[in-house]
Amino acid sequence: MAAAPTTAAVAAVSPATNSSLSTLRNPKPPPFFSAPPSIPPNRSPLRLAARFGALAPVRSSSSASIPVDLSPSSSSSSSSPSSAANPRSLKSRLRGGETLYGIFLLSFSPTVAEIAGLAGYDFAVVDMEHGPGGVSEALHCLRALAGTGTPAILRLPESSAAWAKKALDLGPQGLMFPMIDTPELARDAVAYSRFPPAGVRGSAHTVVRASKYGIDEGYLSNCEEELLVMCQVESQQGVRNVEQIAAVDGVDCIQMGPLDLSASMGYLWDPGNKKVREMMRTAEKGVLGSGRAYLSGFAMPFDSPDDLRKRGYHMVSGAVDVGLFRNAVVEDVKRFRMGLEDQSSDSDGEMVDGKDADEKYWSE
Repeated sequence: MAAAPTTAAVAAVSPATNSSLSTLRNPKPPPFFSAPPSIPPNRSPLRLAARFGALAPVRSSSSASIPVDLSPSSSSSSSSPSSAANPRSLKSRLRGGETLYGIFLLSFSPTVAEIAGLAGYDFAVVDMEHGPGGVSEALHCLRALAGTGTPAILRLPESSAAWAKKALDLGPQGLMFPMIDTPELARDAVAYSRFPPAGVRGSAHTVVRASKYGIDEGYLSNCEEELLVMCQVESQQGVRNVEQIAAVDGVDCIQMGPLDLSASMGYLWDPGNKKVREMMRTAEKGVLGSGRAYLSGFAMPFDSPDDLRKRGYHMVSGAVDVGLFRNAVVEDVKRFRMGLEDQSSDSDGEMVDGKDADEKYWSE
């Protein structure tokens, strides 16, 4: 005999409850169509626009320069160029007559980028031309560098509007354009870096990282003034046109490329060839003589960072992260294997003062 249904069981299937049957008979609108709940009398409605202001950037009345690499800002001074408390822009430091020392990052490792920033480099070039990473990987490195207050420069895979647009939206302090052989190409590079009507850069400044996702209201007032536009001169044609390239309005820095220059001259395996070095000196004099652009370069085994500084370079890159790591691990393995060889020699007969132990014993 079946048990009599309980009161709770009857209520659970009663049409008066919110059962599926009652819902079918008296359909209710979905929650997102329902009226908003009433606001308690002692509370006022939250108005986001009033609290945070409009997200669309507007012109700032401030004349202060704002770095665009998203490093933490502070008005206090500091003696450490890469201090997160004092991220002075690269252009302001160059205008102040400083010689800046940096590193190229090809590994696209945020950890290595962070270590480089903490080490005290004045800038770091995230190399999308020869490194394996693209924009997504570069973003992680920029965030790591920003945490140390170290300005980031992005080297583009090629000089194009599309690559420049994507790179600029990440918020670096500088862009490095490869293979600029003529003043026309230099003018194109500048145009890629500027919004219309001065250039052709696509605009998404209300939502991209460069403007702190639209929160930095002064971005449009300062982004082009603070951006360091660097043109690489790395061919014989580029050297012939270097003075005209350096004179292009908007070009801030000429980056010399000794390896590609040596290849264009037929000395791929001999970048230290006398003729290559003479060509480099010609280009350097052309840039320094123009008085328009800063001179930037990369140290080589036969051309140290100090040599570049003495010749008037304003920005010097002395190392590549991959190269530093390669040298360290090769030396580490070499040291260990030399230890094994020494141990093997000792096992053949104990040496004391350069003599076999037995020989020394009997000689005494």
